[in-house]
Amino acid sequence: MKKLPIGESDFRRLREKDCYFVDKSEFIADILNENNDVILIPRPRRFGKTLNLSMLRYFFDIDENARDLFNGLKIETLPEIKHQGKYPVIFITFKDLKEPNFDIFLSDLNNLISAAYSEHLDKIKTLDLSGGEQKRIDEIINFKADYTSLKNSLYDLSKYLYKVYNQKPIILLDEYDTPIHAAWIKGYYEELIDFMRGFMSAAFKDNPNFEKAVITGCLRVSKENTGLNNLTVASILTHLFDKYFGFTKDELLKLLKDYVQEHRYDEIIDWYDGYKFGTQVMLNPWSVLNYIDEKEPAPYWANTSSNDVIRMLIEEGPPGFKDSINALLSGEYIESSIDENIVFPKLKASERYIYSLLFFSGYLRCEEKRLVEEDIVCKLCIPNREVRYIYKNIISSWVKKGFSGERLNQLLRALVEKNIDEFELILNDLVIDTLSYFDAKGKDPEALYLGFIAGMLVGLEPDYRVKTNRESGYGRYDVMVIPKDVNKTAIVMELKSLNKTKHKDPDKAIAEALKQIEEKRYVKELEELGCRDILKLAVVSDGKQVWVKEG
Repeated sequence: MKKLPIGESDFRRLREKDCYFVDKSEFIADILNENNDVILIPRPRRFGKTLNLSMLRYFFDIDENARDLFNGLKIETLPEIKHQGKYPVIFITFKDLKEPNFDIFLSDLNNLISAAYSEHLDKIKTLDLSGGEQKRIDEIINFKADYTSLKNSLYDLSKYLYKVYNQKPIILLDEYDTPIHAAWIKGYYEELIDFMRGFMSAAFKDNPNFEKAVITGCLRVSKENTGLNNLTVASILTHLFDKYFGFTKDELLKLLKDYVQEHRYDEIIDWYDGYKFGTQVMLNPWSVLNYIDEKEPAPYWANTSSNDVIRMLIEEGPPGFKDSINALLSGEYIESSIDENIVFPKLKASERYIYSLLFFSGYLRCEEKRLVEEDIVCKLCIPNREVRYIYKNIISSWVKKGFSGERLNQLLRALVEKNIDEFELILNDLVIDTLSYFDAKGKDPEALYLGFIAGMLVGLEPDYRVKTNRESGYGRYDVMVIPKDVNKTAIVMELKSLNKTKHKDPDKAIAEALKQIEEKRYVKELEELGCRDILKLAVVSDGKQVWVKEG
């Protein structure tokens, strides 16, 4: 049985080590047949971008003895195989350019560019270069390049390679937007964007010296910020290259059959399915491979990143976005227009850009799309169980920011043991310590409290299942806590905000909440599950204080 290629992104090593390979080599032919010379392919992280670019590198590179790597692959039967080993190649990845400031970014970029030049240095030295050109090359090689030399470095290298080989090179740039993400989070966004605009424009817009360029990243950053408007963008909304990043269901079935794990298909679908790229439904390859290796489900993709951007948006984004998290966690859909051009400085103020970033990054799925005037409007939901875990974890972190783990455990024990006075006391402490991070008097404070309480109650899993905002009886309850052991206490909560009710008196709001639980028959679902000990709670808040009463 072949070794699974977990974490292996170098195509040569993967093939020479005889690792399992899901054959995506037709991708090479589709790249060659794409009319545009510059192709940007945004996909979520860990969906095979680097491996696919590495495959392109070994296929095209005139200096690599790599023909045997493609033996038995689909590309071998296609006419495009004649292009194998015919081009000089520039391959650069920005995946590790996450520097704390702009100066360190330039220094580390110089290291990457120096390595790219060094691969061809002996042949470049045979050219009849001007003194200025030789000086710039020496400065790049010796890590002393200035701003202007670095900005023009990719353009210059492609020009030199064209002269050396009398053949225009292929340029492969991996994870181009990683430094843009880092700069936005760490406070040097404007400096970085000014540089990237010049760097990308010189390399890909006004450059007659390359044959094809393939650029990957997680997002398409706006053309105003990259200087690129002459490219094909194969986003996940288009059909272009839609089957080459991630696993199709047919590929998953073959993989499971090869590893004698067909019986795990339904669980894998539940955890890792749900991504729709163009016309293809795709699975997360990183998580699937780890699952097959470990033989149990876990949030493998979630654990490969800190999810800092998502965490920041939930904590600092507009109130309307915060309010929508609970609807998503409850299995509901959010409708939003989607913009393929992400403008980072507008993210915190614009729900449209937030939803766009979450969608293109793999944290939301577009179930349906339609054109409204000139806007693409998507019906969005959480893709699968793994991504739901990420949202729940972030919401839980709201609580942990200002509240000790032991105090939270005391609160949860008080709840399931029906010690309502203690639960109310600790909940008020938690509100004071934690909700100061958020606008608890925003346009939908009940939704904010719902998210807050849902995140808090995650600590009851796996002995209890927490559901929010679902239908039961004749209406929709706010929170339901369902014990796995039906002999234990089940809980229904109805939340009210004094800022939204007609009553400014908490006692009247509590009475209204308890009456709603009874009249709407929210306990119906619990009774049908066999629960008999059902705790009915009214939770009323005014943004500063919380009152809890039992019905």
